[in-house]
Amino acid sequence: MLKVIDLFAGGGGMSLGFKRAGFKMVAAIDNWLPAIEIYKQNFNHVILQKDLSKVSELSFLKSYDAEMVIGGPPCQDFSSAGNRTEKERADLTLDFAQIVTNLRPKIFVMENVARIATTKTLAKAVETFKTSGYGLSAQTLDASLCKVPQLRKRFFLIGVLKERDGVLNPYLASGLAQNPISIFDYLGNSLGTEHYYRHPRSYARRGVFSIYEPSPTIRGVNRPIPKTYAFHEGDTCKNKTAIRPLTTLERSYIQTFPSDFKWEGQNKGDLEQIIGNAVPVNLAEHVANAINRYLIDKNLLF
Repeated sequence: MLKVIDLFAGGGGMSLGFKRAGFKMVAAIDNWLPAIEIYKQNFNHVILQKDLSKVSELSFLKSYDAEMVIGGPPCQDFSSAGNRTEKERADLTLDFAQIVTNLRPKIFVMENVARIATTKTLAKAVETFKTSGYGLSAQTLDASLCKVPQLRKRFFLIGVLKERDGVLNPYLASGLAQNPISIFDYLGNSLGTEHYYRHPRSYARRGVFSIYEPSPTIRGVNRPIPKTYAFHEGDTCKNKTAIRPLTTLERSYIQTFPSDFKWEGQNKGDLEQIIGNAVPVNLAEHVANAINRYLIDKNLLF
């Protein structure tokens, strides 16, 4: 059972997915108190509030003797949600790379939005990892093919110390569904509605969706349908009385957090952001299981 540290842990989507796959979570780090408080409610291991940009102050992490480091550095500067590209928060990706190479775990997993794949920041991080002896496997996964009822593409970079490049790619591709999973496939009729409103980034896009399709990407905002909303030709229903936004808990279910996951003590806005920023649990578990299969094939699982 490999010991794992989760950096930029947020509310715990990555941690829970890897825990479900059998890995031993020994520590987590984040710098946002609301997310830390949610994490504490759901895990027994330590989570610390630390600024991960202060790499020189993190040498104590070596005491956890972790064989794996996982994490998703904040992705806003790469996200298609705005026009920001490779600004100051992108530096946290380079900080993640430096922390990993300082700790030198056997394996690391870095997660981010799909757009990072073509950035200069990723190229710099890759150079850091390669210089430190990591063989790298990079793959963008669609969560809807990984038992997540949501169209959400995420980029994963997995490094294995002293291994060849691309070794994990066949394992990541194995087990993907042939077709996307819908909300109905995953939750049945439990939402009590067939159509729901998800606020679009612009009114040139539709805002009304059906449970018989995958959800669009769950974001950190959740708004009611405006009184002035003009229906889009792609909307699945045009009767406002039959449409409502999803609740905070329902959005957590679409992120594949379990119903017994605790979301207590924080305001609604913070909870929506924590949920929207999370890695879907089932997507993280898919990646963790891919690593498990690799370790078994290499007789490295213990």
